[in-house]
Amino acid sequence: MKLRYFIPSLVAVIAAMFTGCSDNDYDPTYLGEIRVSKSYVALDVNGGAVTIDVTATGPWTVTEVPEWLTVSPASGSGSGTITFSAEAAVGRTAEVLINCEGRTQRINIIQGIATVSTATCAEVNAGPDSKTYRVTGTVKSIANTTYGNWYLVDETGEVYIYGTLDAKGNTKNFLSLGLEVGDQVTVEGPKTTYNGTVELVDVTVVKIVKSLIKCELLTVNGEESNELPLEGGDIVATLSCKGNGVGVEIPAEAQSWLSVVSITAGDTPTVTFRAQPNAGGDRNATVTFKTTDGKKESTSETTIYQAGAIIEGPIADFLAAEVGDTQFRLTGVITSLYESDKQGKSFYIADYSGTVLVYRAEGFIEAGAKVGDVVTVVGKRGAYKDTPQMVNGTFEVLTHTVEAVSLTEFLAKEPAADKFYKIGGTIDEIANDQYGNLYLTDGTERVYVYGCYPGWGATGDARKGLIGTLGLKVGDYIEVIGVRAEYKGVAQLSNGIYFTHKAAN
Repeated sequence: MKLRYFIPSLVAVIAAMFTGCSDNDYDPTYLGEIRVSKSYVALDVNGGAVTIDVTATGPWTVTEVPEWLTVSPASGSGSGTITFSAEAAVGRTAEVLINCEGRTQRINIIQGIATVSTATCAEVNAGPDSKTYRVTGTVKSIANTTYGNWYLVDETGEVYIYGTLDAKGNTKNFLSLGLEVGDQVTVEGPKTTYNGTVELVDVTVVKIVKSLIKCELLTVNGEESNELPLEGGDIVATLSCKGNGVGVEIPAEAQSWLSVVSITAGDTPTVTFRAQPNAGGDRNATVTFKTTDGKKESTSETTIYQAGAIIEGPIADFLAAEVGDTQFRLTGVITSLYESDKQGKSFYIADYSGTVLVYRAEGFIEAGAKVGDVVTVVGKRGAYKDTPQMVNGTFEVLTHTVEAVSLTEFLAKEPAADKFYKIGGTIDEIANDQYGNLYLTDGTERVYVYGCYPGWGATGDARKGLIGTLGLKVGDYIEVIGVRAEYKGVAQLSNGIYFTHKAAN
């Protein structure tokens, strides 16, 4: 949610500077539900505190308080006082809200005289919140073209711009400015820090110097595309250039697979890149084009992608991978649906090595898969708050439909190697604690489970030890997935896959 910033007029600044300096100074502001003795609070530049009186008809709370300002108390009821305090600082403002029974009283806070400081990106990042900065840099990338969220970069670092005002000071009109990646721009606005990210909020654009160079088009085999195939090949960047010559930079980490093979001259030069065959997962490189007119240097960036092989393996390998564009193919049992996803496309799958959330896989709903089914999905390694998940996924195939049946129903089925069932019962005998051979009963029927493995895909030694790992014992309830088989005419569930269990106590 955006913070709102109060930028005082000259009269308001003068009034705020003298607020609290005299015992006779009294600026009461009245609403029916809440009254305050001052709606402007001026704090000393050396730090300090100012107290105002508040009278309300019910409970009230103070909200939208910046990190540098301390408010005590932050809530109350009826009559009382509120103290605003801050450490020493020069030139910052804020607006806090006092909410009571649906009405809002705004309190404007000023510490010193708010001035605009010209700064580098590094100085903005190191400076105090709520101070207004003017900074000049290059548009590195644009994240949102409605509000105008983008990254500004200079030789000292980068700053995230959260909201850009148009020429008339309006929001949600970013495209009217015509800003593009590579343009040099001067902006000014107040700094805040949100969830650890430094932001300049609702900036005013002071000056735009259009870039001398721009990537107009990427083509592969004559067709417009920014993605090379798995086997590699050439991709051509067509530029517009108003400078003298073109320079190209490829990131160091991409130089082993991407190189420049030719550069043509003119107002519309071309740069041909060559990519080596890709034996790994998806990869990309953001390349930089440079030019100069003798007075200033301009840059422009574009990203080249190359498809990679889809990596197949256990979920544990996926969890250990880095967040990125590499595609993974995972097969496992759906253990539960992700209830927080209102679209109903997200679910958890597990194999013998681990469990992971598949977030909004396309095709999942259409496939009609359910909890207990064995499925295969393809997607990228992502994360949410450092928790791994599969993102941009595709529900590739419903590998096996699993039918939940009672022990009586299971015994009545015909043996079939490709038909999977889920059965549950109480363990009444453990025949082999290494591979999990055991007997299940529901009080009426008894079924032999030949192998209870830790999860889908387990082979070799990975099949061993589930009984000890989970501490399973006679009397516990367990659900197992497997096929209906027979041994010497006796029915059994073969190659069982552990699903869930409940201890006897």
